[in-house]
Amino acid sequence: MEAAILILALLFVAFVALGVYVSVKVIGAAKRGVERTVTQARRTVEETTLRAKSYGQGGVVGELAQLRLSLRTSMRATQDALHAGAAEDASLSESIGLFQRLSAHGHELDGELKRLEREPDRATVASLLPGLRERTERITRSAESLRWAARDRARKFADDDLDALSTQIDVESGALRHWSGAETAEPQAPAAASWPEAGGTGGAGVGVDGGGDRGVAEQTWPEAGAGVGPGQTVAEQPQAITAPDPRQQTSYPWQKTARPETTN
Repeated sequence: MEAAILILALLFVAFVALGVYVSVKVIGAAKRGVERTVTQARRTVEETTLRAKSYGQGGVVGELAQLRLSLRTSMRATQDALHAGAAEDASLSESIGLFQRLSAHGHELDGELKRLEREPDRATVASLLPGLRERTERITRSAESLRWAARDRARKFADDDLDALSTQIDVESGALRHWSGAETAEPQAPAAASWPEAGGTGGAGVGVDGGGDRGVAEQTWPEAGAGVGPGQTVAEQPQAITAPDPRQQTSYPWQKTARPETTN
């Protein structure tokens, strides 16, 4: 009885622990989803605000907003391209590491530009703009270099795969059209049947002219009713068929006996 109670207690504890683990996982996933949604919404709002400032406001504030917008757009495009290619090409892992180092500089520059937007001393900010513009161009140029290199690599692999596929299709198409290249063999005339030479079995001989040349042999057919030719025996000749004697035939019980003929 005590063993059964202990087993039930262990099962209860195991189910409770499992329920807590599943609840923690579900709450964590939901929290990450909410954070991702909030981050995406905040990013959308910031980009909309930056576009509005870059197009609606001039001077230092507008140029700072334009620098932030170009920096964020380039870095996000590069990040998406590298992560999308890394799922199919493992060699991009090193490029992702380099991009993470570049992202650190990009985040630092974006934070500095964001702080300068709230700076009341516009003259000092205007003096810093050339250096900020140069840093932004260097970071965006490096990001674009990584992005286009990853795209060119993916395009090269796609072209190689397409070339190999086209070659295989050409080979298969040629195999399916094998009859077009094969030459049709011309029908050959059947060989003429050779007839035995006359005189080969004792018939008419081959004539020889005075010059010693052999003439053309004539084919002769045996006449009907001809006698025994040379080399044949009487036993080989066809025998005449004689009618069987009815008195010597074997009689069977189911056969009727022939009635004797009566004479008047």
